[in-house]
Amino acid sequence: METYSKIINGNCIDELKKLPENSVDLIFADPPYWMRTSGVLHRVEGSEFNGCSDEWDNQFECLDDYISFTRNWLEGCRRVLKPNGSIWVIGSMQCIYTIGNMMQELGFWIINDVIWHKKNPTPNFKGTRLNNSHETLIWAAKSSKSKYTFNYKTAKELNKDNVTEEEFQKGVRKQLGSVWRIAVCQGNERLKDKDGNKLHSTQKPQELLYRIINISSKLGDTVLDPFGGTMTTGAVAKQCGRNFTGIEASPVYCQFGEKRIANTIECIGDIEKAVFDIKPPKVTLQDMIANNYFHENEKMFLKNSDKYVTLLGSGRVVLPDGEQTDIHTAAALLSRRKAARLNGFDYWYVQRDNKNVLIDEIRNNYRKDFFAVLK
Repeated sequence: METYSKIINGNCIDELKKLPENSVDLIFADPPYWMRTSGVLHRVEGSEFNGCSDEWDNQFECLDDYISFTRNWLEGCRRVLKPNGSIWVIGSMQCIYTIGNMMQELGFWIINDVIWHKKNPTPNFKGTRLNNSHETLIWAAKSSKSKYTFNYKTAKELNKDNVTEEEFQKGVRKQLGSVWRIAVCQGNERLKDKDGNKLHSTQKPQELLYRIINISSKLGDTVLDPFGGTMTTGAVAKQCGRNFTGIEASPVYCQFGEKRIANTIECIGDIEKAVFDIKPPKVTLQDMIANNYFHENEKMFLKNSDKYVTLLGSGRVVLPDGEQTDIHTAAALLSRRKAARLNGFDYWYVQRDNKNVLIDEIRNNYRKDFFAVLK
């Protein structure tokens, strides 16, 4: 599919004001950490460690200065974000609490905080505190009423954090949690300058952006990164069939980013399409009775029980005491659950060829037979 990628060289606070209001579906922001480091740090063997000492990270004179900066760029992001859009912000311990507090003040609705647990973190060379092996991401919607995108089943397909490869191959899927074990950017993925040194101190791994973009946006959505850097967000957005707008103050980063995105090839599969989250067509028991997948007056047996109900032509069922109701209420009543309703398709069986067959299996067969999209 055709998508666009646009890189804007400029100050994000100024450039955000020029973008149309309510025009962006998803924002990923990786703002300056304001590390507040001083002096020279050496590795154990004596070599100098080149951490995040860039000018863009050391532009703030005091906390009030950083708070004002944070408010300004977040206000800009909020203005361009669609009512049902969402935003991800990543930060270290030095800045994430300031950012989170400001997001709440501005009315963002926090959905999750996610821990990016780095598989290969930089050691604490001095041994004066715990190894800082994670960063925090805040995932938020524009408001508490936002109907934000969350591709829940796609997230399960991306979850290898607490599912072994053997389990995954056997079809085991678990909910994606809020601790993600992903290695820091390294090897060929790390962009280098003309002298062979790393181009950017805090380049994020593509795997991290791949998760974020695919679980919280749709094919063809517009993704914005107000602190574009090496344009990892833009490269992954293009790969996944999303539109991209990136803002970056450094002309050098913009040049490298443009080349990186130009060399990125779209690779759109089931994950990118969120195929796993496509809801199957709705069908009724009455429809299936009319097409002889179920039969009027046949018995439906409760799972792990000898209790049964009798199916009516209307799709309702008759309880043992003669009361008529739906299969969902009947499942709750005869299971003696506190819930008023259960998903009856998970609880009722019918006899087919002297075997108990779950009615959900029959429903799936009906869908495959009558809806070409599932074939």
